[in-house]
Amino acid sequence: MARAKFALPSFVTLLSLACGFGSIVISVDNAHIGDPGDFRLAAVLLVLAGVFDALDGFVARATNTTSEFGMQLDSIADVMNFGCAPAILLYGYGFVGLGADHPTLLRIGGLACFVYVACGALRLARFNVNVARTDPRYFVGMPITAGAACVASVVVAWPDPAASLAHAALVVALMTGVGALMVSTLRFPSSKQPKNAVVFLLIGANLALLAWLQTRFFALFFVGYVGVALLFNIGWRAGWRGVAPPQRFDTED
Repeated sequence: MARAKFALPSFVTLLSLACGFGSIVISVDNAHIGDPGDFRLAAVLLVLAGVFDALDGFVARATNTTSEFGMQLDSIADVMNFGCAPAILLYGYGFVGLGADHPTLLRIGGLACFVYVACGALRLARFNVNVARTDPRYFVGMPITAGAACVASVVVAWPDPAASLAHAALVVALMTGVGALMVSTLRFPSSKQPKNAVVFLLIGANLALLAWLQTRFFALFFVGYVGVALLFNIGWRAGWRGVAPPQRFDTED
């Protein structure tokens, strides 16, 4: 029973990994077909991978089975689930269908998706070496899970693959922009923020928006998430202290 208890968080991580792998398989199979339903399914699997990714940490803490092995497995899974899988999804969604007529666009799209993967890997490496060295209320750079959800939300909201150069250019901007946010030093609020009435009001408002906007809610949510984070960082640099800024540590980069 003791061994089984220690294996439980890793099993949940493997469920997350299975969702990420399933998303990759569907994205690859559908790249030349371009079925919007399959693209949306691949994106939903990434969201489900994020749910399991959050659960494995919760299970480890609840059962007091946190281990170095589990943390390393989780980090490796994150590279595939939230780095490679979203990049492959957006590559098939944004560029493969146009590649026969625009081969240069195909190469540009592949480069943009690689930039996203590279930035995600760098973001994870920085997070791993800075554990307990930064203010836990804020992430340094956009978390890779949020980055993956951000790009996946676009496919959930608009599942029809790119059919024009303008659409493909927007996908290039999305992948490089999210990648840049992940490796930036901008602070993004984490779930460890103190809970108060404002937080619960925001949760209620988001649930109401979800019921109204349905699939397009997620894209709007991440636009708001990034926008609020940018406004906070600009305000802190200008001396605003309406929301407590992140504490700085001597060892922080």
